Amino acid sequence: MAIYRFRATFEDYEDVYREIDMPSKATFLELHQAIHKATGYTPDVSSSFYVSNDQWKKGTEIAFLPSERKLTGGVLKMEDIRLSKFIDDPHQKFYYIYNFDRPYDLHVELIKILKEEDGKAYPFVFKSIGTVPKQLAAANFPLSTAEDEDEEEEDLPTDETEYGVDEDEDFDLFDGEDEGEGEEGTNGVEDEY
Repeated sequence: MAIYRFRATFEDYEDVYREIDMPSKATFLELHQAIHKATGYTPDVSSSFYVSNDQWKKGTEIAFLPSERKLTGGVLKMEDIRLSKFIDDPHQKFYYIYNFDRPYDLHVELIKILKEEDGKAYPFVFKSIGTVPKQLAAANFPLSTAEDEDEEEEDLPTDETEYGVDEDEDFDLFDGEDEGEGEEGTNGVEDEY
């Protein structure tokens, strides 16, 4: 059986990557899980691989935990698709978005096709370079509830001014005239020189 060696590189952290050996018969879900085992991220979040060209342009989407909209649009599911189905090129590329709520984008490229080694367990992390960026925790992004919003609205002071301007103020400056200046010799444009 053929073994695919993929390099998964963080788009914004090119010096951080993992090289992972995967059997050709493995699914995209197994690659998704292997990437997260190698990075320490939780794999149980909505994510997608996109079949890509050399410029990392996104093509066919292969999703994990897709939304209803994607499902009705006919998106492919990771657990149903084998890696070999989309390996058309010896350097096949996949654009990978991990966690659509707080996304990280990775470039996943096939860098080598090997023969299976007896006694070796796959998937196998061949190389691990750099420290992965910390996951953005939910605690960093407090979500308000409808109750919180109601309480906040009650605490707001009531002020009759809007945007810090009292509607009853006299807006003489917008008329193009300053108090004390005559209208004689003015054309509405001030000379700055």
